[in-house]
Parts: sequence; C-alpha cells; structure tokens
Amino acid sequence: MLALFQDAVAQAVASNTGLGIGAGLAAGLAAVGAGLGIGKIGGSAGEGIARQPEAAGDIKGNALVLAAFVEGVALFAAVIGLMLAIK
Repeated sequence: MLALFQDAVAQAVASNTGLGIGAGLAAGLAAVGAGLGIGKIGGSAGEGIARQPEAAGDIKGNALVLAAFVEGVALFAAVIGLMLAIK
C-alpha cells in the first residue's frame, strides 16, 4: 500500500515540476520587465522635465499613465504564471 502511495506522489511531482519552474520564471521575468520599464519611463521623464521645465505637468501625467500600463502588463503576466502553477 505504501509503495502505491509513493508511486502516486512521485508521478504527481514529476508531472508538475515543469509547471512550477515555468510559473516562477514567468512571475520573475514579469517583475524584472516592469522594473526596467518603469525605470526607463522615470529616467526619460526626469530628462524631459530638466530640458523643458514648463512642460513638467504634461510629462508627469504621461509618465504616470505609461507606468500604469507597464504595471498592468506585468500584473497580467504574473497572474498567468501563477495560474500555471496551480493548474
């Protein structure tokens, strides 16, 4: 009886190992991509404000909207990765 249980556990672990690794990679890469994207947006917005201070309000507004889009895409990627993990 114990051998059947051990075989069932071994099969379950073997069949889900790739999904767990893929889910972890998806969530991690989504976080890294969002960090890089928001960093690029912030850096460019800072440079734009330094070059043209009178347009600071418009630049800040556009940067916030773009950062929200980047975060939204990263959130979707992380959710899909977590959905893979619990499949």
